[in-house]
Amino acid sequence: MSGGRAQELATSLGEVRQRVAEAERAAGRPPGDVVLVVVTKTFPASDVRLLAAGGAVDVGESREPEAGRKAVECADLGLRWHQVGQVQTRKAAAVAAWADVVHSVDRARLVGALERGHRRALDEGARPEGHVLEVLLQVDLAEDPAGDGERGGASPRELAELADAVEAAEGLRLGGLMAVAPLGVDPREPFARLAQLSARLRRDHPGAAAVSAGMSGDLEAAVAAGATHVRVGRAVLGARPPIV
Repeated sequence: MSGGRAQELATSLGEVRQRVAEAERAAGRPPGDVVLVVVTKTFPASDVRLLAAGGAVDVGESREPEAGRKAVECADLGLRWHQVGQVQTRKAAAVAAWADVVHSVDRARLVGALERGHRRALDEGARPEGHVLEVLLQVDLAEDPAGDGERGGASPRELAELADAVEAAEGLRLGGLMAVAPLGVDPREPFARLAQLSARLRRDHPGAAAVSAGMSGDLEAAVAAGATHVRVGRAVLGARPPIV
């Protein structure tokens, strides 16, 4: 990576990696314990290629059909693709054709749609034989039972039933939990609640150890609370271009 945009991304990616490493040390966690998912939505495939040249492996997307096109264009890079945004049920099949991990499952209807979409992707050769789609349950951490209306997620009391639905689905694997800190609050308290919910989930589903939490502004709080994945876009790629 050299010159212009390549140098810009190399510098910012290095800075975010340093932040993650320092957060790991502060939390008494081993180096490399946290996966950095670089969220590239609205940015071009050329940026994904530059990031991959700098060692990025996990890439986050959220918008169809942009994400699917980008995954196809970058198929030679051996990346792990994460769907980090809300998924409309009608677009589940498209997501299942490119995503390796879906972070935002929050209803049983979506589980069924992903299962059917993943099966179709296997049948059509869009995914290799034996491919398994990892699923994280998105939980709403807002204090208001109705949620904050923007972040999405199932209520904590719905998680057990939703987890069972994923475990029963063919071709899907329950990976763990995902959440976004509610707007306008100190993220440490909701992330602590997320850690408690994760521990509860693992009692019945020991393999569901992933905790996806933390973004550009609060990744340190997430790592301190036990996050295994942080989803960072702005701090690596800069301000998002206008969505047209």
